[in-house]
Amino acid sequence: MRLNEVNFDGRSPVDGYGPGFFRIGGKVWQGPVLVSPQGVSAWGGFDDIAAIMAVAGDLDVIFVGTGAQIAYLPKPLVDAAAAAGLGVEPM
Repeated sequence: MRLNEVNFDGRSPVDGYGPGFFRIGGKVWQGPVLVSPQGVSAWGGFDDIAAIMAVAGDLDVIFVGTGAQIAYLPKPLVDAAAAAGLGVEPM
């Protein structure tokens, strides 16, 4: 078996997640979380478009969990992300 050390360049890895929480860099975060090159912070959810737009220039991909049920992202969030060049493809 070959093992490779992973270097996160000082960023915090997502260690795990479950109903209503994420474990990132060993710390448990309750509720929605925004993980970006700038760090980890609580996120206001789908209505908090400004938080995503503030880091949009540093993002390539956005992963959004919608909870226990598959759901469409709200149109204002999809439109704002697409306008920022994030290439959102709603289902």
